[in-house]
Amino acid sequence: MNWKWIIAALAILAASFLIQSDLLAYAMYTLLTIIVVSRFLTNRWVNALQAERSCSKLVANINDHVGVSLDLVNTGALPIPWVLLEDALPERALLYDPPSLDVQDSRVKLTMLKPNQNKRLQYSFICNRRGYYQLGPTILETGDLFGLHRRYQIAAAPQFLTVYPRIVPLEGYDLASRRPIGEIKMTHRLFEDPTRIAGVRAYQHGDPLNRIHWRATARTGQLHSKIYEASSVAGVTIMMEFRREAYPRDGEPFRSELAVTAATSIANAVQVMGQQIGFLTNGRDAADRIRLEGWDGEPVALETREAARAAAEIDEKNDRLQPVQIPTRRDSEQFRRIHETLARVELTDGLTFAQLVIEAQSRIPRDATVLAIIPGDNDQTTIALQNMARRGFAVSVMVNAFDPLDYARISSPLISAGIETYHLRDEESIVHVCRKQAVRL
Repeated sequence: MNWKWIIAALAILAASFLIQSDLLAYAMYTLLTIIVVSRFLTNRWVNALQAERSCSKLVANINDHVGVSLDLVNTGALPIPWVLLEDALPERALLYDPPSLDVQDSRVKLTMLKPNQNKRLQYSFICNRRGYYQLGPTILETGDLFGLHRRYQIAAAPQFLTVYPRIVPLEGYDLASRRPIGEIKMTHRLFEDPTRIAGVRAYQHGDPLNRIHWRATARTGQLHSKIYEASSVAGVTIMMEFRREAYPRDGEPFRSELAVTAATSIANAVQVMGQQIGFLTNGRDAADRIRLEGWDGEPVALETREAARAAAEIDEKNDRLQPVQIPTRRDSEQFRRIHETLARVELTDGLTFAQLVIEAQSRIPRDATVLAIIPGDNDQTTIALQNMARRGFAVSVMVNAFDPLDYARISSPLISAGIETYHLRDEESIVHVCRKQAVRL
């Protein structure tokens, strides 16, 4: 309520007594009555409003349509002359062209409600990019007919939509290949590969029958056993740079989304091949941010639109200081975990990639190829990857850059350190990189 109106009316009423103006006093009595009654009615109206949201789906893929329905109910015994409702969406979902969530209908509705009447607002949007989005809450606004009082309510607790990143399939390549992504020779024996025979030796006590080389035994008349090549089917640990400053604004959101698509596609290919897979990033899980910093209030009446919007919005600060990691393992549910994490991961202002390597290196298995996805030229990142290679890790790097000259500049010091690099230029290059990885020994 605007107290200036009441103070001014009381001042004029006092003046009317001094000048003995009955007409002026009557006008002030009428104005004060309208102010009090309208305030009372406005509070009754806003407290009688209830809203409930339903979504057609809360898990979607890129290009899916999602429908949202908002039911607004007047639970009071008095009619409400007008209600303005708006369903809130995060600002980042509406940025860029096209926006991440392309809203097809209006999220705002102006209506009036009779006692116990229900009104519905429906709108839909197209999911253009992966992400973890907060839908709602709903901002309700009502007030008296004279415009003296406005009240706002935050209703319909938010729901959360997960849009999964795109998976680029390896078309035309047999994913059942016996040479999986990440197969590497190790300097020390982890286990022997029975599909590759390195030679023959004399039989030793305890050799199993399936190890005996029957042709050599038949030729020599003495038992001989096969020697298998010492190798490890090791799989991949994907490390993705997702620090905000590593991605120039003029390339966003394409370059960061390309990194996510590449990581998803490679993880999917490794999983289909039955190999172990892990994921590590210095980005932040949006679910953690929203759980710690998001809207957690109950429906409440507010007096200003600014206060209502502030209560409806979630905190967009993002200073992840702990890496997001899915340990490398062979598990039927592993890709699902990685897929969900990649759907929610956000750019952060926290750890640098070099700090990520130092912090998590002890938890990365040495028998897995480390595939780093990096977007730009950074001396500390280069040094960190070179040190990993010197410590015995099998390291490969995908350079996320459009210009071939940028790729050459970034990859040169890595290649000189014996690190294999790939040019991640666009989505088409993902297939090429996966195929090269899939056939390497």
